[in-house]
Amino acid sequence: MSKNNQILLEEIIRQERDDLDETQNLDKFFEFFSIAQVLKSYELSYDEIEAGITGESHDGGADGIYLFVNGDLVKEDETDIKGKYKKNVDIEFVIIQSKNSNSFSEDPLLKLSRLSRGLFPLDFDRNEFEGRYNSKVLESFERFRDTYISLITKKPKLKVSFIYASKGIEVHPNVLRQAEDLKNDVKSLLSDATVEVDFIGAELLLKLVQARTNDVYRLKLSENPMSSSGQVFIALANLMDYYNFITDENGNLIKHIFESNVRDYQGKTNVNNEIQETLENPGNEEFWWLNNGVTIVASAASAPGGKELIIHNPEVVNGLQTSSEIYKYFTSTIGKGVEEKRNILIRVIVPETEEARDKIIRATNSQTPIPKSSLRATDSIHRQIEDYLKPRGLYYDRRKNFYKNEGKKPKDIISVSFLAQCLMSVILQKPDFARARPSTLLEEDSAYNDLYHKNNDLHTYFILAYIGRTVELFLKETGRYTSSEINDIKFYVLYASCAQLCSNVYPSNKSLSNLSKDSLTVTLLETTSALVYDLYKVAGGNDKVAKGPKLIELLKDKLREKKL
Repeated sequence: MSKNNQILLEEIIRQERDDLDETQNLDKFFEFFSIAQVLKSYELSYDEIEAGITGESHDGGADGIYLFVNGDLVKEDETDIKGKYKKNVDIEFVIIQSKNSNSFSEDPLLKLSRLSRGLFPLDFDRNEFEGRYNSKVLESFERFRDTYISLITKKPKLKVSFIYASKGIEVHPNVLRQAEDLKNDVKSLLSDATVEVDFIGAELLLKLVQARTNDVYRLKLSENPMSSSGQVFIALANLMDYYNFITDENGNLIKHIFESNVRDYQGKTNVNNEIQETLENPGNEEFWWLNNGVTIVASAASAPGGKELIIHNPEVVNGLQTSSEIYKYFTSTIGKGVEEKRNILIRVIVPETEEARDKIIRATNSQTPIPKSSLRATDSIHRQIEDYLKPRGLYYDRRKNFYKNEGKKPKDIISVSFLAQCLMSVILQKPDFARARPSTLLEEDSAYNDLYHKNNDLHTYFILAYIGRTVELFLKETGRYTSSEINDIKFYVLYASCAQLCSNVYPSNKSLSNLSKDSLTVTLLETTSALVYDLYKVAGGNDKVAKGPKLIELLKDKLREKKL
């Protein structure tokens, strides 16, 4: 039976590789594939998975590194972590080793022990490890350290998870002993941490692959729902029944039912504390009297049995804070085992159009201080970009993971942040900003209004998305650059390519809109990537150089020498 699991898994991997990325060899694809499976519950996008993969060399045995706070991925440009989280903070640092082999061995664990002893001390000096470990590894441990220290007054629960994935069937006792040594190494440095080493072999990987995502949910109601014209329902649900609706069979929060553009907001006010106080200390007032409730949009909804709603593809677009506090309450010692009689107000709406859906999201969140970047993708310009790119073979993922779940290839999916980086790099000539601030570019009104003005030609968005993705794929396929180097230079190569195609160091929206995708040649990519890489290495060749102002000025000088 176990051998059969290996055979089936190998066939699945080959088919997935052919469907998603036929250019990668099987060893490299297994790394991506296994990481995507073991982190499936976190609902990461393809770009987020790729960002955590550390590269082919000097990785210390860590093929992928990911940091989560309260289940949310912490990105490299996260700011104000301390202000974002108030209490009940859970930090999980996940380090993944992935081997396309039929066994588990001691060597990767020995490497991880050495890595841990060097980088888990909170006073580690990055400069001492330059050259031994690549930039992505060092950045990841710096991010962990800074996040942990900034949240230490919140009394966080810290978990360090090592995951060793392979096609193995059994784990030899010597490997298990080495895993214990690894745990002890980390515990000696982080005494308050829970440390786990999990082995994910052929059987478990197969189960993860075959697990299906549910898209039809049932919500038990306290009374028959009210319904107006169309598929719109207003109802009261018992707090415990709503908790069951938003959690899986293991009691984990179902992340993908929370609308992706607003679900990561934690809030800087005392709203969460007030909700938790109301839950923990019930008075004479009903819970739904004191709370605005939850708004859910869906693709279909019905109430065939009276006191129950059947909801297809639900998305909680308002009420994240309420939902999060309800989840925390029922998973805490206070809420467990309590006979719950209180209700929450639920609104379920099936919008007729995408425009209506976006209006609902904006309207229901208008009274909450949601960061601007969280609601940007509901602007009409982003729907127009999505509609323009789709018939041209690119899929603008303004609803996170929509096209991933549709089975589109990673190379054809353009995330909101990736397009913003491309626009910032070329139109504003700021590839340094694009590299340093990938997830916060949409927060500044002035830059946003320039980049997404209603009068901008939609073809500009397509051509920059196309060239940006082509540059990224070219740099990977050459095999000349490490993952860290590609991450550092790709937006500089994009800018320099567009500047040369437009014959101008300052490419305009109009000149970019006149380009066709056939304008980009392999020769141009070869010469431009070589130019950028040489300047990058001369300047220091690390992430600090890519994020600083010096490299773009050097590049502009070189382009001016070409009489642009």
